[in-house]
Amino acid sequence: MKTKLHILSAALFAILFAPPLTAQVKLPRLISDGMVLQRDTELKIWGWAAPGENVTIEFTGKLYSITANASGEWMVVLPPMQAGGPHTMTITASNRLTVSDILIGDVWLCSGQSNMELPVRRVAPLYGAEIATAENNLIRSFTAPKTFVFTGPQNDLPGGKWVAASPETVLDFSAAAWFFAKEINRKYGVPIGLLTAAFGGSPAEAWISEESLKEFPAYYGELQQLKSGSLIKSTEQEDRSRIDEWYKNLQKTDAGYKTTGVRWHDENLNTDDWSSITVPGYWSATPLKGINGVVWFRKEIYIPAAAAGQPATVNLGRIVDADSAFMNGTFIGTVAYQYPPRWYTVPAGVLKEGKNILTVRVISNIGDGGFVPDKTYELTAGDFKTSLGGEWKYKTGAVMPPLRGQTFFGYKPAGLYNAMLAPLLNYRVKGILWYQGESNAGRPEEYRSLLPALIRDWRKNLTQGDIPFLVVQLPNFMEARETPYESGWALFREAQTEALKLPATGIAVTYDIGEWNDIHPLNKKDVGVRLALVARKVAYGDSEVVSSGPTYRSMRVRGRKIIISFDNTGSGLIARGGGSPGHFAIAGEDMQFAWAKASIRGNRVIVRTREIKKPVAVRYAWADNPAGANLFNREGLPAMPFRTDK
Repeated sequence: MKTKLHILSAALFAILFAPPLTAQVKLPRLISDGMVLQRDTELKIWGWAAPGENVTIEFTGKLYSITANASGEWMVVLPPMQAGGPHTMTITASNRLTVSDILIGDVWLCSGQSNMELPVRRVAPLYGAEIATAENNLIRSFTAPKTFVFTGPQNDLPGGKWVAASPETVLDFSAAAWFFAKEINRKYGVPIGLLTAAFGGSPAEAWISEESLKEFPAYYGELQQLKSGSLIKSTEQEDRSRIDEWYKNLQKTDAGYKTTGVRWHDENLNTDDWSSITVPGYWSATPLKGINGVVWFRKEIYIPAAAAGQPATVNLGRIVDADSAFMNGTFIGTVAYQYPPRWYTVPAGVLKEGKNILTVRVISNIGDGGFVPDKTYELTAGDFKTSLGGEWKYKTGAVMPPLRGQTFFGYKPAGLYNAMLAPLLNYRVKGILWYQGESNAGRPEEYRSLLPALIRDWRKNLTQGDIPFLVVQLPNFMEARETPYESGWALFREAQTEALKLPATGIAVTYDIGEWNDIHPLNKKDVGVRLALVARKVAYGDSEVVSSGPTYRSMRVRGRKIIISFDNTGSGLIARGGGSPGHFAIAGEDMQFAWAKASIRGNRVIVRTREIKKPVAVRYAWADNPAGANLFNREGLPAMPFRTDK
């Protein structure tokens, strides 16, 4: 039986810890200082309060009132507004919130995988002038934190804020999106908001809602299994433990980091027992073939008196997988994974006249390590520049078993849609930029259905009708081949192009601005510029702009020749760089393709080869890396890859 004291204590506890009768009105992360709202369309402003609480919004001299529903949710729809600002918005309920410095202009949702995520800082050495003049309060970016959820769509992001462009802040903007925004802002003079939700390595199925994944039973079934939080937690714990243990053992066994004696990055180390190797290159072609663990590399560099003591830049191309670099024993930089370029700074006073020692500790955790070929390896100090390629000395510091990689749950079906896209769906946007595909490139036939399903899914859930959806076609990648072949990346580019059958879509062709040895090509300026041209036509209705390179229209056979007609020829066809158009192949009835000679006649291209008497099909730029494909229009845009034998 409870005593009076027990009853009194319980009553006092209830009074002290009871929830308040009214809750503090709360806004989503997106609705915050510095935001850009979409012009010329109804706008949704939403948030949370106590159930039944009255919420009042004051904006541009007008008042709007709404009552929170039984779940505490509320939403106000504002009328269309013209571009301008800055404005202030006040939201009042039991408390009062103020959102300042609001601009009205055009908002673009920028999504995809690493090439969309890739920030300006990764390409900074290429675009010093653009970064130095990046001060532009009319271009602002909001980056959604990288996260995933499988239990259902989330109503808010875990973080993020609006940031105006400046030489400092732009370094964290998506590079492709930034150059796009510059072009659109320059052309139309309106504020531009970049809403970036991208996740490196993510496949398209990670960005599709559970409902739309029902079209793809395997992905839908996988999602159901992932709803168990215990599976994810246990897998992540096992991965973390295994990876931590591998690196702990690596550090313990690395002879170059031994605690007694001279460490291998010391400039005075005796290297008489070290071997020689040529850099750049992969280890598979050297005595290091098959080794995982740590290998140390050293190179002697001779510096003239004029460069001694000056700060310097060391460009080490790209290294597989991770590295740390030292100049004369001084640490100058590290990168923990293989993809970023290695641009390291040598402080003033480190370089000396005569012999200097550059040491690089390379970790290969699985597969083939090495210095990626056909990249720049050089040291620059003032006016002095010297190549870092050629002979280096090396010695193995530790040999380890291959490290099995971690499980990337961010790549699993619907996880990114739920966590990174769903919280954005109420926000009105002008259009979508989609730079994704590398992670689906091995499944081109599936992508013919997957990408259209994603476009329809996003349009349905954004509730803005056929909102413009612009795609970046995959660039050239991998080594060029000497003969025509069946290319998986060419099939994938074709699958991307198939999505153009949907209304209000467009594509930026990029097979001429990639890098054969880098899945993250540095030229993001041309990507942004080409996307802007497509946007001018698809999203802004500019019927005069030449937004595309030549696109295949039709072909006819005349004897041993195939005559190809094109659309989107602009002011005329050209072979960029002079000479004849390259990378055309034709086939006879046996469908064995051979290179063909091509020539331009007006807005047509004539292809032929002596070996094939009765040609029936033609292909252009049909390769992973179509080196030599140089058919453009005079506006400088490349012809779309195509085949006639579909």
